[in-house]
Amino acid sequence: MKNLFLGGVAACVLVGPAFAADPQIDPAKLSEHIKVLSSDAFEGRGPATPGEVKSVAYIASEFKAAGLEPGGDKLKTGRAWTQDVPLAQFQIEGPVAVSVKAGGETQSWKQGQEVAIRAPQTGINHLTIKDAPVVFVGYGVKAPERNWDDFKGVDLHGKIALVLVNDPDFETGKGDFGGKAMTYYGRWTYKYEEAARQGALGFIVIHETAPASYGWNTVKNSNTNAVFDIIRKDPSAVHAPLEAWIQRDQTVDLFKKAGLDFEALKKEARTREFKPVTLNGVTFSTDFAVDAKKVVSHNVVGVLPGTKHPDERIIYTAHWDHLGVGLPDARGDRIYNGAVDNASGVSGLIELGRAFARAPRTDRSVMFMAVTAEEKGLLGSEYYATNPLYPLATTVANINMDGAAVNGLAKDVSTSGDGGLTLQDDLITVAKAHGRYFTADAKPEAGGFFRSDHFSFAKQGLPAISFKSGQDMVNGGVAAGKAAAEAYTRDRYHQPADEFDPNWDLSGMAQELAIVYDLGSGLANSREWPEWKPGSEFKAARDTSAAERK
Repeated sequence: MKNLFLGGVAACVLVGPAFAADPQIDPAKLSEHIKVLSSDAFEGRGPATPGEVKSVAYIASEFKAAGLEPGGDKLKTGRAWTQDVPLAQFQIEGPVAVSVKAGGETQSWKQGQEVAIRAPQTGINHLTIKDAPVVFVGYGVKAPERNWDDFKGVDLHGKIALVLVNDPDFETGKGDFGGKAMTYYGRWTYKYEEAARQGALGFIVIHETAPASYGWNTVKNSNTNAVFDIIRKDPSAVHAPLEAWIQRDQTVDLFKKAGLDFEALKKEARTREFKPVTLNGVTFSTDFAVDAKKVVSHNVVGVLPGTKHPDERIIYTAHWDHLGVGLPDARGDRIYNGAVDNASGVSGLIELGRAFARAPRTDRSVMFMAVTAEEKGLLGSEYYATNPLYPLATTVANINMDGAAVNGLAKDVSTSGDGGLTLQDDLITVAKAHGRYFTADAKPEAGGFFRSDHFSFAKQGLPAISFKSGQDMVNGGVAAGKAAAEAYTRDRYHQPADEFDPNWDLSGMAQELAIVYDLGSGLANSREWPEWKPGSEFKAARDTSAAERK
C-alpha cells in the first residue's frame, strides 16, 4: 500500500520508540488493568459466571472513562455497551467412570490423569459407552483436494477412534500439507468435526507435547471444565458424543497389548497409503452425567465514529475470558487468573481506546471489542463475525491482540501464523518506522493462525491478523525471548500460575501498542482496503462483496 502510512510514519518519527513514555499509553495504566482483571476476585473470568459480570462491568466502565461511545446491541435510543452472545454450556456432573480392556485386563483411568474428556456438546444429559471397539485412524484427515483419506471407508459407528494431533507433515517438515506449518487439518478442532462427519462414537486425540505445542497440564485444564458452543439446530452434525484426549504413554501401552507398534504405525500414518487399524482386544468404556443449558455471554463494544466515512471501520479485538475455576494445581490453586492470557490484551485494548479518543477523530470509525469465549473455541468472535453489528463488507480490517509483552523491549514483532494478506505487509512497514523488524511466526507448526479470534473474521473474508510480541529482546536477544516464551508455555499457559507480577516490565508492551495504534490509525485515515493475496483460502469470500467498497 503506497503512501498509506505516511502520516503514521511521521508520527512515529516524532514519538519513535519513546512512545512508551507518552501518557496516552502509560505502562502504569496497563499494569493496573491487568492486576484488576486477573485478580482472584474475578475468578478466572469464565463466561456465564460471576467473573463475567465483573469483567464486563469493568471493561465497559473503562471504555466509557477512556472516552469511547457504546457500540453494542441497538436499544430504543442509542446502543448498549455489549452484544449478547447466546451460547450452549455443557458441564460434566459428578464422577467420571473410565475403563479400558486390553490384553485380557481391565484398567480404570481417572479424568485429568490418563484421559481428559470434554463434556459432550450434543445435548445429552448422560453418556454411557460400554466396551466400544477402538480404531487407530492416523491423523484423521479427509482432504480430497490433496488426494488424502485416512479413513478408507472404515465404518466408525459405535466405535472410538484414536487420532494423532497435527498434520502428517509435522514429523518430517515436508509432504502434502505445506511442511512444518500447521494447516487446519492439524487442529484438534478439525479432528472432532471429522469425527461427527464419520459417524464415530468418539474421537480421542493422542497427546504428544511437540505436535500439540503444549504439555498435558494445558490439555487437562482446558478440557475438563465447562465447555461452550454456539446454539446449533443439529449439534450432532459437528460433535460426536465423545471428544477427549489421551496421554501418549497410555496410547503406547494399548497398542502394545493389541500386538501393535505405535511408532511404526505413526510413521505409516504420514503416508496417503495408511489404512485404519483396529486395536484387537481393546475396548473403551465411560459413564457420567452432563448438565446442558443455554446461557447468554457478552462481547463488550466501544466505538469512535469517523468524521468522513463513519460506515467504514477498523476493529481492534482482544478476548476478555479465561478458564474460570477448575482443577487445582500442585499448590491447590483452582483459579485460572489468565494475566498474560488475556488480561494483558484487554488492558492494551482499553489504552488503545484512550489514545484514539484523545487524538483527532479519524476519517473512518474505530471499534474496540473485548470478545467472550475465545478459550471455548473463538465463540464470541465467531458470533460477531456471523452476526455483525456493522456490515463486514465495509469493515476495513481486524487487528487482534492475544497476550502481550511483559518482559521488556524487543527488537522485532510478529503475528500468529501467516495468512497471506497485505495487512501483514502494512504491519511490517509500521514496525520498521518504529525501529523494529518483522519475524515470521516462530512456531508455525503450532497452528497459531487458527487459535486466535482474528481467524473468525478471516473465515468470513475480512482481512485480519493477530499481533504478537517479538522474541529478539533488547536484553538477551533471541535466546532470552525464546526461553521466556517456552517457560510461559510450560509453567503458566492455561494454568493457575498465569498470575499478575508487579515486577513485569511493560515498556515493550507500551511500545508495541504504539505500533498497533499507528497501523489502525493509518488505515482509518486512508481510502485503502487491505486484501488477501492470490492463493489465500479467504480471498474468495472477501471478493464477493468488493462492489460495496468502491
